[in-house]
Amino acid sequence: MNRVQVILTLDMDNLPSNFEEIIKDEQRVVAIWKEEGILENLFLRQSRNGAVLIFKDLDEEKVKELMVTLPLYKLSKSVEYFNLIKQF
Repeated sequence: MNRVQVILTLDMDNLPSNFEEIIKDEQRVVAIWKEEGILENLFLRQSRNGAVLIFKDLDEEKVKELMVTLPLYKLSKSVEYFNLIKQF
């Protein structure tokens, strides 16, 4: 069972005035991904400048396609992808 971990870091110095609306859109997208079973976990970073997302049963290319549709992606400073193997 493969996993892809994504570490999203936001550009906190350049947040738009409609940031709260973007967060609501983000929550809707994440809820759909969880419902579809492709997003296993979402962790907010303690520093509040991003998140860690863990996708399951998708390859990195598909995850990258999904990530660009995420509302907060446009506000990112960096996005890192790590392929993981879940150990049983």
